[in-house]
Amino acid sequence: MKEIYIAPSQEAGRDFVLRGIKGPVVMLNLLRFRETADYSASPELEPEKPISGKEAYQLYIDHTLPFLKVSGGEIMFLGEGGKYLIGPSDERWDLVMLIKQKNVESFLNFESHKDYQKGIGHRTAALEDSRLLPVEESKESGKLIFQQ
Repeated sequence: MKEIYIAPSQEAGRDFVLRGIKGPVVMLNLLRFRETADYSASPELEPEKPISGKEAYQLYIDHTLPFLKVSGGEIMFLGEGGKYLIGPSDERWDLVMLIKQKNVESFLNFESHKDYQKGIGHRTAALEDSRLLPVEESKESGKLIFQQ
């Protein structure tokens, strides 16, 4: 069975903090939705009628945006995904999102906010799989430098 990723491990969280990113951080989100949202982990959030994973993710975004904005974050890009042009032919991503935070500390404060956490079950219910890649802007002003 293929491994899925919905939430960061403690090790990944530690490694993220230890990267020592200074300044803004952009989070590349790749998201694959469930056909029908699975609220078994958060039954208190479950709507009266079954909804799609995409609809559950919209509930998550509606809940999350105020906390994101207060933390200094913003959605930079939102786009529909699909299959790779270069990559595994059997893998697809339904949504691609770029979220910018002013720094790692503001991201961690956002993620740990207790009221934000109350709605994270919508995200878990929505997703079949995901990837989250923290990206730091290059200090080389658009040049690629390869060390030998």
